[in-house]
Amino acid sequence: MVLSVNPIDFILHVDEYIGIFIASYGMFTYGILFLIILLETGLVVTPFLPGDSLLFVAGAFAAQGKISIWILFILLAIAAIIGDSINYFMGNYFGERFFIKRGLIKADYIERTKEFFKRHGGKTIIYARFVPIVRTFAPFVAGVGKMEYSRFLLFNIGGGISWIALFLSAGYFFGEITWVKEHLTEVIFLIIFISIMPPIIGYVHDKMQRTVKREIPK
Repeated sequence: MVLSVNPIDFILHVDEYIGIFIASYGMFTYGILFLIILLETGLVVTPFLPGDSLLFVAGAFAAQGKISIWILFILLAIAAIIGDSINYFMGNYFGERFFIKRGLIKADYIERTKEFFKRHGGKTIIYARFVPIVRTFAPFVAGVGKMEYSRFLLFNIGGGISWIALFLSAGYFFGEITWVKEHLTEVIFLIIFISIMPPIIGYVHDKMQRTVKREIPK
């Protein structure tokens, strides 16, 4: 059975789709979820794929005994770590070759990026794990900024394991609560909303600061 998936519908109703995957593909569901997490973290063109909500729902299905929480944890942690590494190497290889040579980014900006990741790269990689879209772009930018890979890998592993463990366990322990089971779609919307709030708040804060600086007379 080949399942046709509408990306937007999949993001908004990930609970229904994972249920369909389990019913239709059985053990191959692990591979499907592995691939989704790998693409969501590994390619800058697929930041729209579900991450937090998918992990929560997968944990909830594991609590029902339909899939193994331990197999999920191991496979998805590996997917997240490999995904960030792929993204890093793409940024490392294509960054200066593509952006500077084509005049898309000034060399000065690349140097600032390198300096930033020397000073704040570790915590950036960990924090980014918990913010959709930023999670996808941070390792790519770390590669562009030539962050030392051994250091990147250390925080990549720590952040990846923490991210997978947090949302899988949240779904596993809270997904079986009657109210959560009856309002799982609403919970998914809430997770998506909470996840995207930090970058929105950061953007609004920066914009307000710029506005205030422009209005203050010199």
